[in-house]
Amino acid sequence: MSDMMTTQAGDAGALRSFDLSRVPSPCFVVDEKAVERNLTILSDIGNRSGAHILSALKAFSMFSLAPLVRQHLGGTCASGVYEARLGREEYGGEVATFCAGYKDADIDEILSLSDHIIFNSRAQKDRFQTKAQTAKVQVGLRINPEHSEGEIPKYDPCAPCSRLGTPISQLTETALAGVDGLHMHTLCEQGFEPLLRTWQAVKPKLAPFMGQLKWLNFGGGHHITRGDYDRAGLVAFIKDIRATYGIDVYLEPGEAVALDAGILVGEILDLPTNGMNLAITDISATCHMPDVIEAPYRPALMDEAKAGHTYRLGGPSCLAGDVIGDYTWEEPLEIGQRFAFLDQAHYSMVKTNTFNGVPLPAIALWNSETDALKIIKQFGYDDFKDRLS
Repeated sequence: MSDMMTTQAGDAGALRSFDLSRVPSPCFVVDEKAVERNLTILSDIGNRSGAHILSALKAFSMFSLAPLVRQHLGGTCASGVYEARLGREEYGGEVATFCAGYKDADIDEILSLSDHIIFNSRAQKDRFQTKAQTAKVQVGLRINPEHSEGEIPKYDPCAPCSRLGTPISQLTETALAGVDGLHMHTLCEQGFEPLLRTWQAVKPKLAPFMGQLKWLNFGGGHHITRGDYDRAGLVAFIKDIRATYGIDVYLEPGEAVALDAGILVGEILDLPTNGMNLAITDISATCHMPDVIEAPYRPALMDEAKAGHTYRLGGPSCLAGDVIGDYTWEEPLEIGQRFAFLDQAHYSMVKTNTFNGVPLPAIALWNSETDALKIIKQFGYDDFKDRLS
């Protein structure tokens, strides 16, 4: 994969027919029927395999859809006290919390909200284990399989010197004392085969400890709802582990819940030239799609032409690197013209920020079956101001 990757846009489905002028700009538009389609697939995996499927709030925490998620999945996984509280208050079911480092000030509240608490290191486990057991919260330990399947180093929890997880080479009976289950999250937007290879790598190393475990949690990063995912293979894999070891299996899909379920609508503000055609938009890479810069990656444009008029799109901020990428339209762009990036419901929505005072995108919920549209949230000056003093 190249350094500048393009998302696997998949099939945006009915969103391609959505009238972009129906919402303010910029705006995230989420198709609840597409989310329901994904949840139905995930629920089917759980039913067929016996796995516990939890929704990863770090990727998609649009809680107006919590009732829908609750119908299909067994709960949520959280990354700290705020997500754990959101999971408990809005989603119900199980709450499994993992954080790379827990604070003394937060631990009691986290334990009151969680069914499982997963520690990143033996030291954190030893420090808080007694409290967890007193609160009757199951204790997990995240491990680093020391087997890398990541394609981008900064998204690879098994990269050299990773801070995430206890290296599997450091597991001992003492390290696992009082541990109910092990957690491993090693994938990112990947299919079944990397999971199988990871399990094959860690299986002999975990063999001495499997008899004392109640569960294994294979984390997230599984693109289960993508059309080419080997779902039959995943079901067989989970059933085999459950039958062989007599333990529960957990999966924590996040991106898979909202895959191909949302777009980010924007508007052309200006069309300068400087060596090539440029377009200033009200969508900012750094404020609205930070993974464009962090990964980096090139988000897919709805209805991009193969040939025609190419523009370099950038945001309104003062950051010179606030550039989304080069895109082509059949006809020249016009000021005020609307456009949309595909597959933006996951991660982009939760990572937005107000750097440079750039306004946050509105959030809209659309039902592609009934054509009902609801503006869930619009942000204004007070949302910017109240964060700062």
